[in-house]
Amino acid sequence: MNRASPRAGPPGPPPWLRWVERPPAPARLPWPSTLALTLFTLVGSAYAATGQPEREPLDALARVLLVLGPAQLLLRRRHPAAVALGTSATCGLYLALGHPFGPVYLSVVVAAFSAVVAGHRRAAWSALLLLWAGQLLVGGWLYRWLPPSGDGPYDWGYGLAPAAWMIAVAAAAEVARARREQWARERAEREAAERRKADEERLRIARELHDVLAHSISVINVQAGVGLALLDSDPEQARTALTTIKSASKEALGEVRHVLDTLRAPGAAPRAPAPGLERLPELAEQAAGAGLRVATETAGRPVPLPPGADLAAFRIVQEALTNVMRHSASREARVLLDYGPDALRIRVDDDGPASGNAPGGGGNGLVGMRERAAVLGGSVTAGPRPDGGFRVLARLPLAAPATVTGPAGADGDDERETP
Repeated sequence: MNRASPRAGPPGPPPWLRWVERPPAPARLPWPSTLALTLFTLVGSAYAATGQPEREPLDALARVLLVLGPAQLLLRRRHPAAVALGTSATCGLYLALGHPFGPVYLSVVVAAFSAVVAGHRRAAWSALLLLWAGQLLVGGWLYRWLPPSGDGPYDWGYGLAPAAWMIAVAAAAEVARARREQWARERAEREAAERRKADEERLRIARELHDVLAHSISVINVQAGVGLALLDSDPEQARTALTTIKSASKEALGEVRHVLDTLRAPGAAPRAPAPGLERLPELAEQAAGAGLRVATETAGRPVPLPPGADLAAFRIVQEALTNVMRHSASREARVLLDYGPDALRIRVDDDGPASGNAPGGGGNGLVGMRERAAVLGGSVTAGPRPDGGFRVLARLPLAAPATVTGPAGADGDDERETP
């Protein structure tokens, strides 16, 4: 299999946001970051209290709330909505009791950010709005009954600062969530493209193996029948049949090894060139050894074909001759290669009639021919001729198509079919 070297995909997330794209497994609690945030909240709040003597001192309850807020972040990946609301309530209670402002808001920021990224936008926005509304309620009305004593009403302009940072937090979380979804889509598209390439490569290998084995085994089958029939009456002719069997099997093994070698050495160049129309005389000689005379004719001015078209043309002729050997009583086939200005037209005829001793099928050799042509933007038709016999017509463009598509196929032997 010729595997292309990996190409760089779209850039991934920045290091500081990789946890947004690929969060750790839910079973693992984010205790290192939670512990760090808890220590920072405690130390920062103690330092902030020294500059706010008018606020209530940090008593035991205040320290419990300062620990309880960040501690809830341990569950932010399992229960993001509940943690966002819980940290907001804890922070609101801490502030309502008149304790100093400071890093107590950080747990709410982290919880709301995580909730938005996880898709719980309503819970995150509700938590931020409840905290803001609680501060306005305390500062505008409940301050009369809440500590610290002698506290006056908030300036309404003061309430705009919390609203500003809450909006900034929510907006940043929305941006992170959008980026995460974009990375997920790009990753899914890359994986789908890789699967399509793998499927196309498997189909290519399946078609190659089908064409190689179907033709060679058909030759071997015919010659084995001849050898068995003449083993006693004409040993020399039986020896010739066995020689043909040996030659056909050796060639089949070589081509199969050529196909499989690319699987064993991904990315390596093939050891031998793929077969093309230059091997048509060899194919005709092999068919003659199986008792099928092949007359070839060329019309127009031959031009070099692209590698894909050259291989497809050879395989189409090979499959058509294989079908003649297997399904026709005729012992003669005619191959015409007509080079036009924009396409190569291939015609393979036999005079029939259909043999009744061919193995039953329902295989996909004709389907495989059509797939090969369709990949290159061409077409294949096959069916009985009005005057008897069977005809295969193929058209292969001489220029590569703009887009390459190909349906799934399978290997097998074909019955004659009517278009």
